[in-house]
Amino acid sequence: MPLMSMKGVTKDYKLGKTLVRALRGLDMEIAKGEVVAIMGPSGSGKSTLMHILGALDVPTNGTAMIDGSDLKDLKESQLVTFRGQKVGFVFQTFNLVQTLSAVQNVELPMIFQGIGKSERHRKAKELLTRVGLAERMKHKPNELSGGERQRVAVARSLANDPEIILADEPTGNLDTESGQSILELLKQLSTKDGKTVILVSHDPEAAAIADRIIRLRDGCVSSDQPMSVGDDHA
Repeated sequence: MPLMSMKGVTKDYKLGKTLVRALRGLDMEIAKGEVVAIMGPSGSGKSTLMHILGALDVPTNGTAMIDGSDLKDLKESQLVTFRGQKVGFVFQTFNLVQTLSAVQNVELPMIFQGIGKSERHRKAKELLTRVGLAERMKHKPNELSGGERQRVAVARSLANDPEIILADEPTGNLDTESGQSILELLKQLSTKDGKTVILVSHDPEAAAIADRIIRLRDGCVSSDQPMSVGDDHA
């Protein structure tokens, strides 16, 4: 059984009196441990799909199954718990708390899961060491480079040991070298940890780490190709 399955998924929004259909009967499956890149032009439905895959939103119609749970069956409080335990997020803009140190930022998701202070501090230090920031733990975001901030964000995404990592344009604000190191880190989460990594990006170089590229157009899947036969620079 796939870890994530979307069948006939639609998502409608109201903008004033206008009904906007962001997703239009979308079908897709993602297996555990895969690295999948989701690509497509602006307005293709990438952000809406990411919100559903991350349990931040539910479909208007259709079925969105994640790890055996139908998102539409979950109450809001259950969705909060579900994404806190199952999904780690990495964003283009890092989304770090500026007043907290790197280690405190990584501890934050664990506070909401009720993990004790000593245990979350130990784990946060372990995760920051893993992403190469052992010497920068006490630094606040404005004392870190863009690449270092994104490494903190990756460490934070792993805080509750989620099965799924959702990365939204994770290299968008980084220079080439920093971006490449983040992509290598994300790839390792699949190959070494068995995490399912979903990468939403416009960047063909970012998508090149994927096992598969799913392209969206007008709220539907327009192509779904393994990298062995897909062209990573199309």
